[in-house]
Amino acid sequence: MTFDPQAYRAETAILQLGDGFYDPVRAADFPETILRFRNDRAAAEVGLDALSDDEWLRHFGRFQPLAGNLPEPLALRYHGHQFRNYNPEIGDGRGFLFAQLRDDRGRLLDLGTKGSGQTPHSRFGDGRLTLKGGVREILATEMLQALNVPTSRTFSLIETGEALERGDEPSPTRAAVLVRLSHSHVRIGTFQRLAYHRDEARLARLTEYCLRELFDEAPGDDPAVRLLDLVVGRTATLAARYMAAGFVHGVLNSDNINVTGESFDYGPWRFAPVWDPAFTAAYFDHAGLYAFGRQPEAIHWDVAQLALSLRQITPAEPLIELLEQFGPRYGQAIADAFLWRLGVQTLDPAADVALVQTCERALRGTGLGIDRFFFDAFGGTLPASYDKPWAEVRQLLARHAPRKDRSHPYWSGEPCSMLIDEVEAIWAAIDRNDDWRPLHAKVAAIRAMGEALA
Repeated sequence: MTFDPQAYRAETAILQLGDGFYDPVRAADFPETILRFRNDRAAAEVGLDALSDDEWLRHFGRFQPLAGNLPEPLALRYHGHQFRNYNPEIGDGRGFLFAQLRDDRGRLLDLGTKGSGQTPHSRFGDGRLTLKGGVREILATEMLQALNVPTSRTFSLIETGEALERGDEPSPTRAAVLVRLSHSHVRIGTFQRLAYHRDEARLARLTEYCLRELFDEAPGDDPAVRLLDLVVGRTATLAARYMAAGFVHGVLNSDNINVTGESFDYGPWRFAPVWDPAFTAAYFDHAGLYAFGRQPEAIHWDVAQLALSLRQITPAEPLIELLEQFGPRYGQAIADAFLWRLGVQTLDPAADVALVQTCERALRGTGLGIDRFFFDAFGGTLPASYDKPWAEVRQLLARHAPRKDRSHPYWSGEPCSMLIDEVEAIWAAIDRNDDWRPLHAKVAAIRAMGEALA
């Protein structure tokens, strides 16, 4: 294996949890392994960017263990609420934890899979991922990272030579296996499963593991309260950054919320073209439960399920107090997220909130594209074409000093967006002509935008 021994820092921290948290599994034996995407930018952070393509395929297509790492893949056990209905029959059904590593900041990261084959939790599924689903996840994670949303990153996408039948897209369709790099796969649903079984010992062990390994904190007098405090803050930030990015995850079930507040597991996601709180991403979300404007509420509800689970190992009162802090923390986080995307500095809490609220009203009232507005307003000055409906926004925005100028070449072009027509066009080029150039060009454009915004 070719790697930098100083940068590659293998971990097996998950094994501290012991029996009852996961099931050892084997990856599917795919007919082919065709490398379609490798994220060398992310790989450099964990010392794996020097792998040859052949080595990459062995580790992320055939799942040969990484040196000093987990000896076998682990399918994690969890439950969760799906569209507010509790489901005790879920878990890692088409993925597993493949490896753990420390990044260049010392954080514990997981390499997890999607489409790697069946597990004990697959139920009636085939354990596979469509190639289109993998391409969509690349686009989602790259765009979100550029827009300052804490997200898992698509590490690898390998086509597997299989034909899949799916009811929600033209079939047969091509198959792939995806590897994502994320700051843990511990979900709210992981805690819910232990609470469901009234397994207080393992619930306490998982709580301490999260504090120690994911937040770099020694468990104190009341680990459960401290963990919820951290999760409330992280998830309020996640909800706020979704909104500032114009992003709709689509399926904010409690098994899709990571305790580190990192977005992951992208299915029917969309970016909203305009500021429409009722905009939904999933065709099956008939009630709009996870609509654009309801995402903060949905995430807060999921965090409340974590509090209910932790109630088995700590008194309720401090947990309730922390849940009540979600709203104020979200309010601060949405101001920070808006100002970041506007490219201006904070003024004072009241002025920051007034600017955000005024921007939201103008966006809703005019129907202007979200990406267009943030592109034009970056740095604190609106163009003259923004007339009367934007007068108050112009006035409030001018009070904030810019945090960054517009000297990057990105600002001389057009705003980078990721609306559904563009996603479909990128996939069509791959599906019809095996043309990957539009995908790679889009990733390059997104990364350029990220540099301009950062």
